[in-house]
Amino acid sequence: QVQLVESGGGLVQPGGSLRLSCAASGSIFSIYAMGWYRQAPGQQRELVAQIRSVGITNYADSVRGRFTISRDNAKNTVYLQMNSLKPEDTAVYYCKIRIATTDYWGQGTQVTVSS
Repeated sequence: QVQLVESGGGLVQPGGSLRLSCAASGSIFSIYAMGWYRQAPGQQRELVAQIRSVGITNYADSVRGRFTISRDNAKNTVYLQMNSLKPEDTAVYYCKIRIATTDYWGQGTQVTVSS
């Protein structure tokens, strides 16, 4: 069994910053990829950023240059540094990890960007 615990969401003004964290624990042998997705009300869940075990990253066009994903392999933790936040970044953010061919999801953390 794998557990993911997310933290760092909240309310921030436009232009502000937040840092999300997701710590994985349990039966973890080798994490292939770790990533962040988000889902706004009435919209489909979308990929925000992903980082693979070898450090290769990819970002959604809407966040490239503003968000940075990183991981600490020793702690099985992935981070999402979000800068220059916009109201359209408002969503529930979910952490996802892939171990072999299985995906595990976190419970989600709300990010609200509003003045």
